[in-house]
Order: sequence, then C-alpha cells, then structure tokens
Amino acid sequence: MGVTSKHLATFILGAAAGIALNKYLQTEEGEKLMETLKTKGNELKDEAEAAIEKAPEYFEELKTGASEKMNEVMQSLKEKYPEAEKMISDLFSGLMKPKSSDTPPAV
Repeated sequence: MGVTSKHLATFILGAAAGIALNKYLQTEEGEKLMETLKTKGNELKDEAEAAIEKAPEYFEELKTGASEKMNEVMQSLKEKYPEAEKMISDLFSGLMKPKSSDTPPAV
C-alpha cells in the first residue's frame, strides 16, 4: 500500500489540528477548559466508585425484595387455589421419577 495524496492530506490536517489544539490549550481559556474537564472527570470517577461500592447492597435488596414478593404470590395462590399445590406437586413428581429400564414404555 503506497502513500497517496489522500493519506498525505489526512496526515497534514491531523498535524494542523494538533498544533491548533496545543496553541488553544496554552491560552487562558484553554487552561480553564482543561481544569473544567479534569474536575468533571474526577466527579465522574467518584460517582463510579460510589456506585461500585453500593452495588452489592443494591443487588442484595433486589434479591430480598424479589424473594419476599415471590413468597407473597405463592401464599396468595395457596389461599385462592388450595388444590393447585397438590396438582403441581403431582405433576412435577411424575416428571422427576427416574425411568426404570425394567418397565416397558407406555404405548
């Protein structure tokens, strides 16, 4: 792959942009901009660190809340449909029984 005029123009434009940015950042306004960016970056870093510290507690609360809600739903179902628990238990016990190789398959 050879160097074409397109590559050369891209390199020159990139170098010019870098020089212009360097000159701008050396001005008072550029220094204020850099200070603002540093401050904002540090704030975001602090927020991220705080979120990481709170994550385990947050997920534990979610798990506890979901477990409590599931228990409420199950209790409500047991009260409204008392026969459903036996039906579900029978269904799953039938599915969970190990198949014996001695019995012929049902036709």
